[in-house]
Amino acid sequence: MKYRKFGGLEWNVSALGFGIMRLPTTSDEPADIDEPKAMRMVRYAIDHGVNYIDTAWAYHGEKSEPFVGRVLQDGYRDKVRVATKLPCWLVEGSEDFDKYLIEQLRRLQTDHIDFYLLHALNKESWAKMRDLGVLSWAEGAIADRRIRHLGFSFHDDYEAFQEIVDAYDKWTFCQIQYNYMDVTNQAGTQGLQYAASKGLAVVIMEPLLGGRLANPPARIQQLWDSATQERTPADWALQWVWNQPQVSVVLSGMSAMQHVKENLNSAERSRIGPLSQEEQALIAQVRDKYNELCPIPCTKCKYCLPCPSGVDIPRVFEVFNNGMMHDDIQGARSGYKFVPEEARADKCTQCQQCEELCPQQIPISEWMVRVEEVLAHGRPYEECTLP
Repeated sequence: MKYRKFGGLEWNVSALGFGIMRLPTTSDEPADIDEPKAMRMVRYAIDHGVNYIDTAWAYHGEKSEPFVGRVLQDGYRDKVRVATKLPCWLVEGSEDFDKYLIEQLRRLQTDHIDFYLLHALNKESWAKMRDLGVLSWAEGAIADRRIRHLGFSFHDDYEAFQEIVDAYDKWTFCQIQYNYMDVTNQAGTQGLQYAASKGLAVVIMEPLLGGRLANPPARIQQLWDSATQERTPADWALQWVWNQPQVSVVLSGMSAMQHVKENLNSAERSRIGPLSQEEQALIAQVRDKYNELCPIPCTKCKYCLPCPSGVDIPRVFEVFNNGMMHDDIQGARSGYKFVPEEARADKCTQCQQCEELCPQQIPISEWMVRVEEVLAHGRPYEECTLP
């Protein structure tokens, strides 16, 4: 395993971190973690050098933190540092800060959390947390050793990101979505470089865009196959992120032991600056082609769920995107029939509650109209009104 500096700390983090949000399950319910498989995967990763475990209150239907508490028994807690997150959207008053932290410590079966994040900050949630006094509360939790370091995860534009970074001079780290498709989205490359210039460690989430970059359509795979250096699409994406000197650790939400082993191998080959100009140009070609093929930037994070009307938003978007990316709208229409009727796009009431929660800022309600027209009513994509 390769290791990197974690901001200004006298501690080195593994190049690969384990994100506990896409574990194998025994059913379609995220809460039904296949614990024997998942435990083998996480402990295998730790045994092979991973020392950063990332979880959150909401992951796996609120079962992720308790799972981490169990998987880190038998001496594994001492081998890693644990990151979890305050569910800012659930906080109603300052008294909730302690309420959630106390419960998280209980779930994780630990007396401290190494890296505590304000989860999914944007302009609005940051203003709310700031005004409720979260920073002074966190300093108290650091003083009594329940929290060791404070950071935040982020989903908004660069201006909001810079505001949050500049608002507090004691941030240890931040967590941003970053991959070769998101160089100008959200914090982007500019945010990565700005945070690092301020001494923050930068944790990367969604390096594979929810797995989408690991399973490309044929036209993308043809581009990868043209490279002199043979790599899997996932390895290309990971190496591109590790190529950035400002990156501290790359999180991967792994759902099979094969993913763990492949990502460990990739991490072992990681370097700062290993990609040639030719390879960088190829990645730029792939980025351009993806932008042509995939209309809805959904990562299946499921922050939009549950929908008040029962729409399975990520699944609807996945069916639609797959049809567009693979030039197989007929296949997508057939696949759409397997989405339960009560969960299809036509059940959307345009309440826009999901849009307030979407990290990608997708105009979900507008897309639902178009998806329904294309997949259920057979209208050509080009004839439907663009969101």
